[in-house]
Amino acid sequence: MKKKQNQKMLLKLDEIRKSYGSAFAGNLREVLAGVNCELSEGESLAILGPSGSGKTTLLNIIGSLDYPDAGQVYFRDEKITSFSEKEMESFRNNQIGYIFQLHHLLPQCTLMENVLIPAMTLTDKAEKARRLERAGILMRRVGIWEVREQKPGQLSGGECQRTAVIRAMINSPSLLLADEPTGALDAENAEKLADLLVEINKTDKVAIIVVTHSKSLAEKMDSIYEIKSGRLIKMKT
Repeated sequence: MKKKQNQKMLLKLDEIRKSYGSAFAGNLREVLAGVNCELSEGESLAILGPSGSGKTTLLNIIGSLDYPDAGQVYFRDEKITSFSEKEMESFRNNQIGYIFQLHHLLPQCTLMENVLIPAMTLTDKAEKARRLERAGILMRRVGIWEVREQKPGQLSGGECQRTAVIRAMINSPSLLLADEPTGALDAENAEKLADLLVEINKTDKVAIIVVTHSKSLAEKMDSIYEIKSGRLIKMKT
């Protein structure tokens, strides 16, 4: 998708490098070898690549869960790779929503309680009330309102993964990072979740980066990249 004139730059990756192991021990392996990429507000992007190619590592660096060995990550022109730990925590909580292959819902909590976990740090009562109202709106929208008081073990994988998506959206992030979000679902529920991500991207204007093995999910995104030899190669625009 070509960037429209009114679309502002949201994310920029500049020569991101990351290695694991040790040169001294002779097992140093460069996973990311100078990754460059740009993402505009409201744009969606898929990253393909085999297991071990660095997809999840890159997603963790973008979401400030990990640091690159070299290179910079810019978010709305701010260099987040220079943030302090406190600034990183605030950035993650306010700007980023995470969706994983496994829903990671707390089994002892109801769906509503799970959805509200990212808002637990709020101290303003009015803001908490707004998040509760937002939770209700989002849960109705994806069809899990009627089971909001049930616990994850009582529900299907598709319902739990939809709950995880709503949890990621509760703080109104600017960017959703999805790591194999359909990987644990059957074909029907995978298709439904993929359509939900597209809907969120279009209606809520939330930018999405999805790491996936699913070409059908990737095709629903605006752009497709593949990690090859530690670099991002654009496959579709």
